[in-house]
Amino acid sequence: MAVIDGHFIWVGLCIILQKRLYGRYNKCMNIKGMLISIIVLEIWGITAVKRKKLLKSMIYYTQLSNVAGMFSALFLLVFGSADWVIGLRFLSVCMLTMTVLVTIFILRPMLKNNRALFWSRSGFFLHIVCPLLNLISYFFLEEHAEGIMLFLPAAVTLLYGIIMIYMNYIGKVDGPYPFLRVREQSKKATVIWIILLLILIGFISTVIYWSSAMIK
Repeated sequence: MAVIDGHFIWVGLCIILQKRLYGRYNKCMNIKGMLISIIVLEIWGITAVKRKKLLKSMIYYTQLSNVAGMFSALFLLVFGSADWVIGLRFLSVCMLTMTVLVTIFILRPMLKNNRALFWSRSGFFLHIVCPLLNLISYFFLEEHAEGIMLFLPAAVTLLYGIIMIYMNYIGKVDGPYPFLRVREQSKKATVIWIILLLILIGFISTVIYWSSAMIK
């Protein structure tokens, strides 16, 4: 319980910092405060793993999506709403949403010891807080991506899947997710998982694109 309370203290401090530094009602200042909060909390979550294992942790889609969220927020803060930055923000928000849904509906039922998925330091920030803050920021404070970016999240997710499946096949990587362990499941199961996950990321991208267009 004390660990969870510590997580909420970090979130609270970032919210207070945002309001103190950038004011409450100025949209331009508000987005800067939000982006700084995202960057700080992403770093806090990503660096929860031991320093020696930090690079190895990048085989996880969760880590990659949060790294994308952190850098896209940093780029938006530094370079403003350039087209490539907006596209990167859209990609990261879709990937983060994918991370949350896969964790809740696929990994949590599959894993027996699933408490760490949400209530460890990394789980709390990378699976709950940071995806939520990125979504709020993208929908209500940022410029939104054009339709040409709609297929980017699916393409990146497919590329990640192909690389991880190949690395599993040659024995260089184990997982990191159960559905990527191709040597422990049939080819049919692997193909079905790929199709289902591509459908999911495609659905997420479409919903986020059209929902943000309506808000815009």
